[in-house]
Amino acid sequence: MSDLMNNSAKEAETVPAPIPPPPGAGARDAESQTAAGMGTGVGNIVRRWRREDLLKKSSLGARAAALLFSLLAFIIMASNKHGDWKDFDRYEEYRYVLAISILSTLYSGLQTFRQLHELSTGRIYSSGRNWAMIDFFGDQVAAYLLISSASSAVPMTNRMRESNDNLFTDSSASAISMEFLAFLAMAISAVISGYKFSRQSYI
Repeated sequence: MSDLMNNSAKEAETVPAPIPPPPGAGARDAESQTAAGMGTGVGNIVRRWRREDLLKKSSLGARAAALLFSLLAFIIMASNKHGDWKDFDRYEEYRYVLAISILSTLYSGLQTFRQLHELSTGRIYSSGRNWAMIDFFGDQVAAYLLISSASSAVPMTNRMRESNDNLFTDSSASAISMEFLAFLAMAISAVISGYKFSRQSYI
């Protein structure tokens, strides 16, 4: 019995004792995990800021393009008066084109001015879900009116150009083309506004 006890004691003496961790090792592991978490959080914030900045610039570019094309459509159609039947105000479709180009110019001009002011001053006046909803539905209504007015004037212009291809019909076609381009720009702006609106919190 004593021999067994002596052998067990010898075996216990031969088993190496566990090496304790160096002082501060646990604290360093916790700090490294915290730093990794903070790095990931900062990276997400930076990526979100970059995405928001890209969306702002893209929206500004789309609305500036809509402003330019709407203004060109207004100028071309308003100056399309050449006497007798070659006056735009004798046709309801062309008056509709002119009216919508004016509305689109005003809307896109105000939106462009607002966004330029926000970018230049750094002060955001249009944050929040209500403004996101206004932007989204405003862009959609403007885009619908532009495509509606341009589409209504296309058939009559095509019929005129079959028999009389002159400066009046060419100017009418140019104004309609400008409205189509304004519609495309406003449609892009509506897509961006819709994405912003969908990202807004309900709380």
